[in-house]
Amino acid sequence: MARTYVIVGNGFAGTTCAEQLRKLDPTGSIFLFGDEPYCLYNRIALPPMLRKQVTEQKVIMRDLAWHEKLGITLHLQTRVEAIDVEGKTVVAGGREYPFDALLLATGGRPNPSDAPGAAGAGNVYNFQYLDETRAISTALESAKVAVATGGSFIAYELAEAFVSRGVETHWLIRGPRFLRRMLDEAAGELLHNAARADGVHLHFGEEVRACVRDNGAVTKVITTSGEEIATDLLGVGLGLTINLELCAGTPIRTNTGIITDQHLETDVAGIFAAGDCAEFYDPIAEMHYRMGTWNSAGAHGKLAAHNMLGGERKQFDTVPEYSSLVFSGQTITQFGLSPEYRPEIETETHVDRERGWYRALYFLEGRFVGATLIGKGNRAGKRRYLEAIKTKARFDKHERRALLEWTAE
Repeated sequence: MARTYVIVGNGFAGTTCAEQLRKLDPTGSIFLFGDEPYCLYNRIALPPMLRKQVTEQKVIMRDLAWHEKLGITLHLQTRVEAIDVEGKTVVAGGREYPFDALLLATGGRPNPSDAPGAAGAGNVYNFQYLDETRAISTALESAKVAVATGGSFIAYELAEAFVSRGVETHWLIRGPRFLRRMLDEAAGELLHNAARADGVHLHFGEEVRACVRDNGAVTKVITTSGEEIATDLLGVGLGLTINLELCAGTPIRTNTGIITDQHLETDVAGIFAAGDCAEFYDPIAEMHYRMGTWNSAGAHGKLAAHNMLGGERKQFDTVPEYSSLVFSGQTITQFGLSPEYRPEIETETHVDRERGWYRALYFLEGRFVGATLIGKGNRAGKRRYLEAIKTKARFDKHERRALLEWTAE
């Protein structure tokens, strides 16, 4: 009998799952729900789109014809309202949709600024969706000064885009450095130097205390120290709230995300989670965590599709990875675990300030579990590092510094 699959969320994890399901099951029915008006687009291409380095056409990855060709029933601008776990149905638009297997790829929504005066202002922007990218890009056409707030990747991407568009840019970072939970002082300084070299004004230990408005728009931000910065727009990068509402009142357990096993299956048989919303068990790292990266979302989508078929299960076997240019003069690559996930992680570091290179290798109870590499050209040994993580290789303390010199050979 043909199976029916329902996928909530048409981002990279959900759409990848739908595509893989069709490859693996030519006759099954696939229903894909998304609450935006768009088919899949490339979220990691939004920053270069905002910098005017790629066109919007390059951001769009799928269209309606692609879904029709694969026989994927796509419901856009449709929010799934409830899950009936016992009846194995979801409710969307007042209609019930039965499923044999369900994937929750609900992602998260950006946190707004809670500073007085920010809510409802026409020139205060989060940065996650295509519509937001369009709006910010239009605002930058006439802006002279812009403020980005937050110590996250989103805040950095906003600051990077603002300054690349020739706008005077102020970046308010809540802690002592960018990505303070992952990077140490030396790593932060290399990235801060790249920001300064591009002309960004950095303000550490600062948040927006209040916004001053005129005619519905923010004209000035007042920082926590009392500094006043006139601005034409405010970009907000204050993290995500994971979309867990569908799980409320069901046996599906949640914590920081939707809890799954190594197969991405929740406590409820036949219901899976993937992407940003999944707090999955990684058998390589031997722990549960969330990983909101593009590569991880794609790997989740493929794995979930295989396991939703109902046959032999596969388990997660990918080392999560993130890599990005940072302003015009730096790069950062991070893979595996970091102290952000386990504070007891031990670190071996090497800094070459002349080259702008930094390497941090992370060890947990003797196992090599992750790394952060900063600096153009400082990626030698990456494949060897990944293999050591996958094989759960252990190293005594006296052996660890030698790993800093690994090469691609």
